[in-house]
Amino acid sequence: MSAVETIDLDAQRAKPRQKPAVGNILIGLSKPEMAEALSSIGVADKQIRMRVNQIWNWLYVRGVSDFAEMTNMAKDLRLRMAEAFDIARPEIVTEQISTDGTRKWLIRFPAHGAGRPVEIETVYIPEEDRGTLCISSQVGCTLTCSFCHTGTQRLVRNLRPEEILGQLLVARDALGDFPNRDAPNGAFIPESDRKVTNIVMMGMGEPLYNFEAVKKALLIASAEDGLSMSKRRITLSTSGVVPEIYRTGDEIGCMLAISLHAVRDDLRNILVPINKKYPLEELIKACREYPGVSMPAASRLNM
Repeated sequence: MSAVETIDLDAQRAKPRQKPAVGNILIGLSKPEMAEALSSIGVADKQIRMRVNQIWNWLYVRGVSDFAEMTNMAKDLRLRMAEAFDIARPEIVTEQISTDGTRKWLIRFPAHGAGRPVEIETVYIPEEDRGTLCISSQVGCTLTCSFCHTGTQRLVRNLRPEEILGQLLVARDALGDFPNRDAPNGAFIPESDRKVTNIVMMGMGEPLYNFEAVKKALLIASAEDGLSMSKRRITLSTSGVVPEIYRTGDEIGCMLAISLHAVRDDLRNILVPINKKYPLEELIKACREYPGVSMPAASRLNM
């Protein structure tokens, strides 16, 4: 892997943060939702489609986190958006870098009903032919899998779509994975030059118990006109929430990984207690019916 730059945490904390109307976060919105948001601040109907595409490009292709950098839009519009909306990155509490290039970020998000701000971990693992980002979907977990440290913690809350995406944006910032701000409009980093080539939903939490937020975030991450992550490079790991496995194949279309750990129900009931609700017979059936599994050369399932 090529050399990467480290985030200056002191500079990031010193940078003035926008103070938008509560809850008006553009990261994680679909294009129709973004259009509604722009309409709410008086953007003319005939301009909305163009403005949505411009903002989408700035957020997900060029990676900006300040409306002032969106220089192909009028200054008064940028000021209105800055007063109404938030596109700032989440707070990075700590960043740890190993000698092999592995990085771990402790990221803080607002309470959103949890009583106080919450923190999760995101990990980047570089290898010779790929760079994998391990993303969290929940703060804590309801499951009590014997092999998982998160299972020893109670579930505090689900992460929102913007918080799931925020982990990817933080990593791409740190790794220099967005085009230079001076690059021409439409510029992008070819997949062969990217630092983050793969995403695995294997961080804190059971992603299929936060299905709607995970779905929304991954569909934005894989949109061709934005972050453009290939769905074959996105893997969702589950302990075996059978009904949502079917939905994952139909509605997200990413790769699937199963935390199996045992091939007998009596043992798996101990190691992965959700097996009592969705035993191996049901789990294996869902796996066999997952789209693409019948094609060995392009199998979309790992155990």
